[in-house]
Parts: sequence; structure tokens; C-alpha cells
Amino acid sequence: MKRGFIAVIVIVMVIIGIIWAGAFVWDNIKGALPALLSPSQDIAELLDRSTPIVQDGIAPLQSNPPQEIIGSPLALLPGFSISIFAKNLSGARVMAFDLFGNLWVSQTKEGTISLLEVNGNRVISADAVFENLRNPHGLAFDPEDPSLLYFAEENKVSRVRVYSDGEPETLVSLPSNEGHFTRTLGFGPDGRLYVSIGSSCNVCNESDPRRAAIYSMRKDGSDFKLFAEGLRNAVFFTWHPATTELWVTEMGRDLLGDNLPPDEINIVKEGRHYGWPFCYGKNVQDLRFDSSINAKQICEGASPAHLEIPAHSAPLGFVFIPNNIGWPQEYWRNLLVAYHGSWNRNVPTGYKIVRFKLDKDGSYVGGTTEAEDFVTGWFTLGEVLGRPVAMIFGPDGALYVSDDKAGVIYRIVHAGQRE
Repeated sequence: MKRGFIAVIVIVMVIIGIIWAGAFVWDNIKGALPALLSPSQDIAELLDRSTPIVQDGIAPLQSNPPQEIIGSPLALLPGFSISIFAKNLSGARVMAFDLFGNLWVSQTKEGTISLLEVNGNRVISADAVFENLRNPHGLAFDPEDPSLLYFAEENKVSRVRVYSDGEPETLVSLPSNEGHFTRTLGFGPDGRLYVSIGSSCNVCNESDPRRAAIYSMRKDGSDFKLFAEGLRNAVFFTWHPATTELWVTEMGRDLLGDNLPPDEINIVKEGRHYGWPFCYGKNVQDLRFDSSINAKQICEGASPAHLEIPAHSAPLGFVFIPNNIGWPQEYWRNLLVAYHGSWNRNVPTGYKIVRFKLDKDGSYVGGTTEAEDFVTGWFTLGEVLGRPVAMIFGPDGALYVSDDKAGVIYRIVHAGQRE
């Protein structure tokens, strides 16, 4: 009798566990399949067939609406065209041009950093130069010594002289083994090297102060010190060309539903706290995590988001548009942001590049913070054809965009640019 009772209790608990797990999946990650599954079509093949032919060295003006280009899955604002610059680059993430105009690419999930040799506007060879790395991500050339490449793996920052037989030199060790593993690098206006380090968890109190923060160091790795904290996962950052302020994209926590919390763009200042894990957005306290008075006080003293982005959009790379590349003046100093796309939202969102209209000082034009779609179409007919990651303007003035799902790099030009 007793054994039967225990068996019934076990069965009931198992059923409850299955129901709970099913409800959790339904509420939080049922929208993940499009991001995880391979699409039925190859975006590289689609674009190779549909890219407009360049005539007289000038990319033709696209029709409005741009979807009318036969066979193209991607739609751009009028006047712009997109093509495949490089393919077969599985997991392509961060890009950096060297002094010869060649492009270096980190392939994080492959554990490699590859060199694309460029002639004109075409890739003539691609080679994996550094292999067997641990989630390589950030790349940055020393502005004062442009043949010296700095790169970040999950667990360390190293530097190496490219086009030489030299071996990478480890500069600093970084926390690893848990949570967010991408480490991004950049040289600031002060000549110091900056590195962003994501949290070890979705939401928690970190035991390692290096987590969920941005640190800076001298070029040799010395004087490694905290710059700003409370940044859950500031995967990409750059400095505003006029104000020299540090801007970052920031991913909010998961498991608060489809519409919370917002992802963010922050203007980061030294010594400031940006809220996580206690609050998000415009300093809204995360009561699900910590409803204490202490957490409330931390939020009141934290720096709010400069810009809120729809939840789970996953903002990654971004660029400020220069004013000397042949794009129309209305685009100068505007901000382009790549939305990598959601994996845990019932109705997928993101999977596009958007434009924020800013003036030369980074303020919103017309007082609006609404984004305008710049490139769309990576999510179509229930499939994810690609996921945009990083963006960089090349020596030729074209915009290069990496895609870690499709394993390609796109090249975007405006009709006013000479090839």
C-alpha cells in the first residue's frame, strides 16, 4: 500500500514537471526554432542571382519599393544595393581592415581568425591564419602600429604581428567557462585598449567583478582597470566621432516575457553603473530578481539607457555613418544598428539593420527615437536566412556586414558611390 502511494506521488510529480517544462518552453523559447534551423534557401545563392548589375562603375538606383528586384530576399532603402562580398565563412563575426586593405574576420564558433586578401572590391583568397582558438571574437589593430593585431578569446586578450612568423603574446586573462563568452576590443581616443566582458548568467549577483563590465588597459596589458559596470552583455561598442563618448549595444535579460526588458543603447561614462542586474531600460527595477530597498537605491543612482530597443531584438554591431563616403547628406552621422534577432520570443523580432536619425552630436533629429528599417528580409516566410552581426566601413567607402548564421559578408553601396 505504502509503495503504491509513493509510486503515485512520483508519477504526479513527473507529470507536474513535464507540464511545467512544457509551459516554460511555450512561454519563453518556442520562437527559437527559426533561428536554430537551417533555411531551405541559401541567401548567398539568392543574392548572387539577384544583385543588380553595376553599369559605368555606379551601382544603379534601386526601385521603390526595393522588393521589386527579382529574386532578392533583402530590401534596402532606395538608392542602396547589397551583394555577397565573401562566403563560406562559418560563424563570421568581427571584422577589421589592415593597412593593406585586407580584411580579418573572427569566426567564433569555428575557433579561427581568417584573412581575406582583397583586390579591388573582390576577395581573391581566404585563409584561416589563427586556429584552435577559444571563441575568438574581438579584433583591433593598434592605430599607432597598424600591423599589430589585438584579438580577444573567451579567456584572454592577445596581440600578434601580422604577416610575420611571430607567435601571439598573451596580455591579460579573462573570466570564462560560464555565460556570455564573446569579448570585444577597441582602442579608445585615449590610446587605451578596451574590452567588454559579459555576465556569467541571465540575471544574478556576480562573484567576479570583471563580469558584466567594460575594462581598459594599456597596450601591453598593464593597468587593467574597471571603466564601467552593470552592463549585462555589451557585445559591441565604439566611440562617437564628434563627442568621443563611448556608445554600446546592450542585451537585456531573458524570461520576462515577449516585451520585457528592452534591449538598449547606452552612452557609457567612466565610473558609472548601468543597472544590471537590478534594473533595466530607464532604471526600471527588476522586481522579479530583487525587490529590496537596496536594489531600488542602486537603480535610482544608475545611468539609464540612452535608447530603448524592442525586447529580444539582440542589437549587436553598429556604426556612425561618415560624411565623406558618397552617401547622401541626410545619412551623415546617422546610426546603423544590426539586430541579430530573437531566439526566445514567441513572435520573432529583429533580423534586420535599422537606422536612427542623429545629428552630428548624437542627438535625435526631430526629437524622435524611432528607428527606420535600413535592411530587412533575413526573416521571411517563417525562416531565418541570416543574422547580421558586425558592420564596418571599408577603405572603399562601402559598408561591410558579417552574418554568422549564413556564413557570409555582405557589401552595401549607395548609387552615388563610384566602384
